[in-house]
Amino acid sequence: MQIADKIDALGLLCPLPVLKLRKRIKALKPGDVIELKADDPAAVVDVPHFCSETGHTLIDTLEETEFMLFRVQKAD
Repeated sequence: MQIADKIDALGLLCPLPVLKLRKRIKALKPGDVIELKADDPAAVVDVPHFCSETGHTLIDTLEETEFMLFRVQKAD
């Protein structure tokens, strides 16, 4: 899977990780994948909610020791 863009939102609290995701995903083409790295505990709820509200696809969520990694595919 090719990642079109990456966001490092470490240290940012709700709602900033999702706001960054919302802004950056607009510049992508439909089908592109963006990766968001966040350590805000609320992101595990906020990112899936954002995807369901906007029609984007949450491909996966990887939980690392210090952060979570979300891969989101832009809707067509």
